Amino acid sequence: MTVQPSMVDPSHPIPVYAQLKSHIMEMVLNGRYGVDGQLPTESELCQHFGLSRTPVHRALAELASDGVVIRHRRRGTFVAPEWLEKQAGKRVLTVVVPKGPWSRLLQTEAPADLTVSITVVELDSLHDYLAQAVASGVAPDLALVDSVWVPEFAAAGYFRALDDLDAQWAREEYRERFAQAFVVAQTIGDSSVAVQLEADVAGLWYDRNVLQKAGLRSPKTWAELLDACATLSRGGMTAPLVLPAGPASGEAATYCLLALLASNGSAILGPTGVLPDRAQLVEALEYLQKLVAADAIRPESVEYTRDQPIKMLATGQSVFAFGGSYELPALAANAGLDQERAWKRFGFLPTPAGPSGSPATLAGGMALGIFRQAKRPDLALHLIQALVSSEAQSRMALSTGQIPTRTAVISRVAAEDSLLAQSSAMLEGAVVRPAVPSYDRVSQQLQKMFADIILGRISPAAASEYTAELISAITGLPVAQS
Repeated sequence: MTVQPSMVDPSHPIPVYAQLKSHIMEMVLNGRYGVDGQLPTESELCQHFGLSRTPVHRALAELASDGVVIRHRRRGTFVAPEWLEKQAGKRVLTVVVPKGPWSRLLQTEAPADLTVSITVVELDSLHDYLAQAVASGVAPDLALVDSVWVPEFAAAGYFRALDDLDAQWAREEYRERFAQAFVVAQTIGDSSVAVQLEADVAGLWYDRNVLQKAGLRSPKTWAELLDACATLSRGGMTAPLVLPAGPASGEAATYCLLALLASNGSAILGPTGVLPDRAQLVEALEYLQKLVAADAIRPESVEYTRDQPIKMLATGQSVFAFGGSYELPALAANAGLDQERAWKRFGFLPTPAGPSGSPATLAGGMALGIFRQAKRPDLALHLIQALVSSEAQSRMALSTGQIPTRTAVISRVAAEDSLLAQSSAMLEGAVVRPAVPSYDRVSQQLQKMFADIILGRISPAAASEYTAELISAITGLPVAQS
């Protein structure tokens, strides 16, 4: 069957290169390009779709990277016969993932009877991209999202309940065999609305070599961390501790702040309402200001992007960096090391204990959700089940360093990888971010408070009161009585 290409709409929330890539894929699968398999030239595609050369070039480059087409210099672009042969009888599923290892993972683990058409979006843009796609009626079949967005997307009606598609699998497999912290957070009423693909934990990265040379131990308490930073400062280190500390870092700042609060027995939401442990929160904010006063952290940290602290640690500009367990590849790349050598140089531990708490961590990660607008929700669940099988979870964990969420796999991979052993142990007992539909607005408020405290714009006590009232207004939950 021959299909005519749809026009690409520049006003559409999906980038024009992704729209064009999808159209070309559809035309390839439907035999639009005839027996020789030659595609129009870039100039012809530009003219036909009314596009500049940049999105056309990117669409063709991604199709070539996916193995769909072969590009010959001076001869043109052709459908890859081997790829087309493999697609016979397959069904097509549209998936959106953030930038990272996820596209490769999906291509590797997708069942043989599925063709997965993948759109990759920057993580910072993914939330708005998906919201706009739903509003325009063009949501993908499946998306990989930050797990903390699941309650919001579910409340807005974006996701289909897994129980509607396969109640037995949701009940006996997912809710019984996966990390319970995520299962609970992603269960609305009696139904699961997303599946946690992987997990990561927040903690403190440190340079083992520098600490050893300075005669210091890895800190287990806030006091030990402050003392270690003071020693390093006296030795000439201008920024011993770095952290994402404001809106420029986005969710990374909230992730680290909530881990710090947890290490002092404090949380943003509790059974009695907003900020149930106000004294512990104030104590944590006072500690941040002590770190600034001691030159352990710099005021300009409020301007750091989310990847800057890890780059500074990797290049020797700091000795400690708050971040996630997922940072090892970035540490290795920025330090010019392979991951095995990077793990020998850099250590990772839970956020040191505050005076009112114990060493703690916060768990996060990415979850898979099936959209109500999905054309083939059954195929989307089929893909999810393949991605979270025991074998796929093992391969994912060992290749990316991300913690598997199937409980039986966690101990298996921990025995093979020392970083996974460390981060997996930290996952047990980790807290998770508040599972509320308005979390994104709560997070933005916390990022602003974080920056104001670092810059000394507000006192910890005043920040506590002001933030409690704002979060109460955002969530509709009462302020806990202190």
